[in-house]
Amino acid sequence: MANIRSSALTLLCLPLWLLGGAATATPPVHDRVILVGDSTMASTTGYGDALCERFTSETACLNLARGGRSSGSFRAEGRWDEVTGLLRAGGYRRTFVLIQFGHNDQPGKPGRSTDYVTEFPANMQRYVIEARALGAVPVLVTPLTRRSFKGGYVQDDLAPWAATVRNIAAATATPLIELNALSLAAVQAMGPDEADKLARVGENFDRTHVGPLGARRFADIVAREIVRKVPQLADDLVAADGAGGAQ
Repeated sequence: MANIRSSALTLLCLPLWLLGGAATATPPVHDRVILVGDSTMASTTGYGDALCERFTSETACLNLARGGRSSGSFRAEGRWDEVTGLLRAGGYRRTFVLIQFGHNDQPGKPGRSTDYVTEFPANMQRYVIEARALGAVPVLVTPLTRRSFKGGYVQDDLAPWAATVRNIAAATATPLIELNALSLAAVQAMGPDEADKLARVGENFDRTHVGPLGARRFADIVAREIVRKVPQLADDLVAADGAGGAQ
């Protein structure tokens, strides 16, 4: 009985603010963005890091895209498990998961290629369902165009995969970033010589991956689409010049 009275007196002596803090934790106030995809989104070869730079310093942006991965191999290697682990851990007001695949799902890539009629849509839909089940906001991104010209026109060799992503977005009511069509139009307007300036320089030059200029150019496209298609994330963006409010 004496021990009970002693405990009660101890509680009475504690500051009220300390008791209140123990009872109610402050809810998270900042958002998080996770990028999931292939080399066209990954660090050093894609636009993902440049996109992360477009978010405010209070917004966590994790670029988990990896080169050479398809919608199937990203999961098979356990990389999606890393994403779901982060989602389960919480700690943020909201988490937005941007998902972009297609390049390595194309034929001719052993261990990575997927059938775009069956496997690719199933893989992409599964990402959406699982992210949403863990409380995240999935955002689908159509694949970044390649920059190869033929007869004066950009070769739209990713059209079937982009169309599949659009269909899944519509069927699952998932926000869609139309990077494929917008990047293709931008590259077409530049012409081949200007488009080549978006690539990495030297021995790493190709017309799929991007250097710093290309990364910024395509990150700008994605940021503008976020404002239009994911308005709840728009306030977390800053303009390309660092002033508030992405345009």
